Amino acid sequence: MSASAGTTTPPAFSPTGTFVPGEPWSSGVRRGPDGALSVAGVDVRELAVAQGTPAYVLDEADLRERARSYRRAFEAAFAEVGAGVDVYYAGKAFLSVAVARWVHSEGLRVDTATGGELAVALRAGVPGEHIGLHGNNKSDAEIARALDAGVGRIIVDSLAEVERVAAASRARGGAPAPVMIRVTTGVHAGGHEYISTAHEDQKFGLSLATGGQGATAPGAQDEDSPAMTALLAVLAHPELELLGIHSHIGSQILDPSGFEVAARKVLELRAALAARTGFLVPEVDLGGGYGIAYLPGEVALDPDRIAKDVAASVAASSADLGTPLPRFSIEPGRAIVGPAGLTLYTVGTVKPVRVGSEAAAGVAVDETLVRTYVSIDGGMSDNIRPSLYGAAYHAELANRLSDAEPVLARVVGKHCESGDIVVHDVLLPGDVRAGDLLAVPATGAYGRSMASNYNHVPRPPVVAVTDGETRVLVRRETEDDLLALDLG
Repeated sequence: MSASAGTTTPPAFSPTGTFVPGEPWSSGVRRGPDGALSVAGVDVRELAVAQGTPAYVLDEADLRERARSYRRAFEAAFAEVGAGVDVYYAGKAFLSVAVARWVHSEGLRVDTATGGELAVALRAGVPGEHIGLHGNNKSDAEIARALDAGVGRIIVDSLAEVERVAAASRARGGAPAPVMIRVTTGVHAGGHEYISTAHEDQKFGLSLATGGQGATAPGAQDEDSPAMTALLAVLAHPELELLGIHSHIGSQILDPSGFEVAARKVLELRAALAARTGFLVPEVDLGGGYGIAYLPGEVALDPDRIAKDVAASVAASSADLGTPLPRFSIEPGRAIVGPAGLTLYTVGTVKPVRVGSEAAAGVAVDETLVRTYVSIDGGMSDNIRPSLYGAAYHAELANRLSDAEPVLARVVGKHCESGDIVVHDVLLPGDVRAGDLLAVPATGAYGRSMASNYNHVPRPPVVAVTDGETRVLVRRETEDDLLALDLG
């Protein structure tokens, strides 16, 4: 479904009326005979009474199974070609102490992008050697904390950062800091320009492109790429251990070919560095970005398929280059937590609006079309992705059955923005009314982690559901929380 402003073709509306278990819902979601949804045996009506709305609801068993699936799929596929692999959970999708413990207990490591995420992983008891630290602009304090925690890898994002990590490591006088160099491969992938991270004109990584970058490291040449220059700079520092090369090409990727092309480019860089220096980096990280289903009928990337395809591709590339396979790592985040979560809302104002052709964002429509605006008690403060990326979501009536004819609806929030839209277009029962519950699936990733207090709205809780039981992982914010930060 095209959900962004400026749509030029009519959207494909999501179905309603007959709930179908499976994607985009977590495996524990069911609809009972009375029409109410339940998650892992917990009736959402009871959950709404106990926890209030809006609320993020996380299916623990579903999340754990997705973590296991990625680990098992990649371990098996890479073992077939003679390579080892580590799976890092990309904490930026959503990280809490409980989630960090869950994924680590399932055999995953944890990738963090800030000092705050690092603090959560450490609080969860994840060993430092099983944590990675990302970030294009790490502070000196973040670098120092990572080194003090003994993180297994710091992913260096710029030439300047090579020097800063080396200085911090030298000040501690201990073992060399393990670093990876993040490179931009030029492979474009992802569902939106802002989540496609391997093209040249953006903030992440060091380019593979050559041509007059300037030699700024011992052994570097004027025609070397920034990526090669950074690798040589790391090798020149005794305070640093060059652990590997890192690549991440984007997010919400549904075509696996991009991973294979990017992996080939990274392995070529690895071989070129070995030819120059005799040093063959031991690890290569292929990043994450594995796509999920957000709408009924969409199909997520299959971990078994992508693992086998990528393993076969890197084996062939290594054979062509005449280099032994390194150890690999990957970083799924959304693919593990996204489908495991839903957001539960209460309906407030329901307003039919007659839509003219000019009001339909470029879509040619019948002048008699009526769109029903269904306002909920949350909005862009708990799910910014539709406003930020034009992301498409589904919604269903969650508290009862309805035999009313479906109507074209737009699910909107309570904020003072016309772009405060959670679901751009969906068919909902025509009798949807104040007090009803709506459930929006596939919100486990980038819902709570990107949430804000816009309009001074407290952020919702994160509630885990398991075997008919609920547990609050992150409590609901209160107005007292907001006022406590305001020192007058």
